[in-house]
Amino acid sequence: MKHFDSLRDWLAWQESLHPLIIDLGLERVTKVFHDLNPNYIKPPTITVAGTNGKGSCIATLEAIYRAQGYHVGAYTSPHILSYNERIKIDGKPVSDELICAAFAKIEAVRGNTSLSYFEFGTLAAFELFTQAEVDVQLLEVGLGGRLDAVNIIDPDVALISSIGIDHVDWLGDTREAIGWEKAGVFRTAIPAIIGDLAPPVSLAQSAMDKNTPMYCIGQDFDYKRQQTGWDWLSGDRCIHLPNPALKGEHQYRNAASVIFAIISLAQRLPVSEIAMQQGLTNVQLSGRFQLIEGEIPVLLDVGHNPEAVKTLVDYLKNTFPEKRIHAVFSMMKDKDIASVLEIMNPVVYDWFFAPLANHRAATEVMMQRIFSQSSVARVSFGFSDFSQAYQTAKSQSQQGDLLLVFGSFLLVSDCLINLRKSELTK
Repeated sequence: MKHFDSLRDWLAWQESLHPLIIDLGLERVTKVFHDLNPNYIKPPTITVAGTNGKGSCIATLEAIYRAQGYHVGAYTSPHILSYNERIKIDGKPVSDELICAAFAKIEAVRGNTSLSYFEFGTLAAFELFTQAEVDVQLLEVGLGGRLDAVNIIDPDVALISSIGIDHVDWLGDTREAIGWEKAGVFRTAIPAIIGDLAPPVSLAQSAMDKNTPMYCIGQDFDYKRQQTGWDWLSGDRCIHLPNPALKGEHQYRNAASVIFAIISLAQRLPVSEIAMQQGLTNVQLSGRFQLIEGEIPVLLDVGHNPEAVKTLVDYLKNTFPEKRIHAVFSMMKDKDIASVLEIMNPVVYDWFFAPLANHRAATEVMMQRIFSQSSVARVSFGFSDFSQAYQTAKSQSQQGDLLLVFGSFLLVSDCLINLRKSELTK
């Protein structure tokens, strides 16, 4: 049985423990969970699945429930700056000490059962939420839904934010196949809320098969922008709300879905309209259309699939129509990089490839080949790291331009670390 004193050591060991980085399936993690929690008492639970928008939905749910005064646990992935961001209690990342203690407890009961890095983290989140006696737990599905470790917990509300093409090696290469995987979080008689404007038929079929009541944006609930704020609408009910602090048209769809989820749980967890208003105004989330003001402003976004970058293009056109955009860019090699380039190219003036220190990241050779086959005219290579690519892009920018850092979570992390260092050295 292993024991480590530091979180860094625990995580390094977990990365080497299981033969597969991603190993979908619930049998192993379910066994360890039951050994860990033989008398588990589940708090009210909202599980959020989807291709894009999961993190925004969790952050908005968390902000609204906290505004109401509830004790809230939120589990998300991946993190941007520190692993602790994945497990939050009342908006604060839990400490290294608490996570290490949870890992030690998991290690003590798992025996010969192999667990992946993600499964260790998921079990640790459940353990820490139980210890803290949270009033509500918000669980973000890491990958898919049906076989993701989060799905060992039965939700009281399931929310699917959107369905797009991503993770095709594990989930399939059509929206119908991906929808079926994500519908794995549905349960009999438990409401499923769909924030996708054109949901695949597989969601409705799965809901019918499981006798799951399904509620779709544009049909069962909707939103309407007003001169001041927006209206949430369902049947005869109308709630007037302030504009979400998170930017982009898609955040109205996310917020509308979140409000429906909260109302679906209102008998167990009542929430006032004032708390909804406060939560929408106060919600914060790194790396989603995150603007850092300066002589040359910097926009950060973790969009890394075609659906996400279509949303990014719309936002750039609406918010920065006159700006010349310099993109510092990198992605994981299993993503649809070619499609992302074609979608983004009309709004990007020039590109700077920033290499990432991760074996899953696209290499410079791979990126050169993809760029050469694209319609991109101006792209720069040959940088040793993010900092060099970023500084070159900045040096070629003029007042009135915009620096866009987008693609991988790891790239946005590198940028925030870089900006933090430069602030400290001023």
